[in-house]
Amino acid sequence: MYDPIRASDEAILRLRAHHPSLIDLTTGRVERLLAALGHPERRLPPVIHVAGTNGKGSTVAYLRAIAEAAGMKVHALTSPHLVRFAERIRVAGTLITDARMSELIDKVEAANAGQPISFFEITTVLAIQAFAETPADLCIIEVGLGGRFDATNIFDAPAVSVITPVDYDHLEMLGPELSKIAWEKAGIIKAGRPAVVARQLEEGEAVILAEAETLGAPVTLMGRDFDAWEERGRLLVQMEDQLYDLPAPSLFGGYQFANAGLAVAAALALGDPRIDEAALARGVASAVWPARFQRLTEGPMARLAAERGADLWLDGGHNPHAGRALAEAAGRLTARDPRPLVLIAAMFARKDALGFFQPFADLKPLVLATTFDSPNAAPAQDLARAAREARLTVEVVADVEAGVRRALALPGPAPHVLVCGGLHFAGEVLAMSPETWPT
Repeated sequence: MYDPIRASDEAILRLRAHHPSLIDLTTGRVERLLAALGHPERRLPPVIHVAGTNGKGSTVAYLRAIAEAAGMKVHALTSPHLVRFAERIRVAGTLITDARMSELIDKVEAANAGQPISFFEITTVLAIQAFAETPADLCIIEVGLGGRFDATNIFDAPAVSVITPVDYDHLEMLGPELSKIAWEKAGIIKAGRPAVVARQLEEGEAVILAEAETLGAPVTLMGRDFDAWEERGRLLVQMEDQLYDLPAPSLFGGYQFANAGLAVAAALALGDPRIDEAALARGVASAVWPARFQRLTEGPMARLAAERGADLWLDGGHNPHAGRALAEAAGRLTARDPRPLVLIAAMFARKDALGFFQPFADLKPLVLATTFDSPNAAPAQDLARAAREARLTVEVVADVEAGVRRALALPGPAPHVLVCGGLHFAGEVLAMSPETWPT
């Protein structure tokens, strides 16, 4: 299962032996270590910095696919990983190798000289050092948590700052008010540098625009300066001076039209002549991002589902905004193929399970509540109570495999089976078979 695979990951073992996993909302230790390494952050290609509550990973995936379709070499730092640590660091288009990671850990640990630094902070530095040592045309950096005090927020002049939809999440660290969360995300906006911003809730939008105005940063805001929508099964993106008629996004769900549209606007903000309409079209149609309403067709559980005539899906969304987006995608699925919907759900205890389940009320799925191997996982019974409070029908199962077998044993038509609730849980599912490991 998932944790044993992570435990056997040499990079994880080496880094966690000396650095706590707890996220520290500061940039001081990262800046100190980068200085000790000779400031590799100053030797990177143009940087696109991406923050937000939901859609960051999908937006990064579209951006990378668009740039690569334009013939560009792209570095990318994302988090968390699903199965293997190397997923976090993509160097010029390729996941970092174990040998290269080992060399970098030696180099960065020596420069750190035993001083305090967290797991995510040193991972960020490792990635930046790797990027600085390999030529590329573009660097895409995904924020880990928040933005203003995130370890990645060390770029004084990013080519573009991107803010995806901001909503309630990580309340224990970012605060309970949407305005405070938006203020944290807006911290990646830099003086005089362009920012591309997704459509936002009114309270969050006001905070982001105020930050940009204070810094003199030009903002391209979805719904005001550009827009993106689905029409006849295609993605239309209306910029100030041009309408782009593009293929449907490769990732499933109506919300992906907005994510892809945001990526298109951000790619155009680079002003690179290689990014033309053909590259935009190829990119949005080819992006890959595991555990984002991903259809599982490989692995033992997928084969069991196929034998029953069912389809198996996986999504790592874990907050109310993600619940709304996921319910919309599931609604599209059941509208075109009206068979029963079964959710197999597990999530961390600190998440808003009720807020996640409530958007599914009209779809009337059966919820199979379970848990996963983490001390921070919610007990299955607690998750079941939240689903019942959301007026859903619920059963408790031992684990995800038991949930799949229970779903497939239900009488009647073969169901749509959606495994959901968090990226850690999604990683556990993907880790069950090498066939489904992200590459």
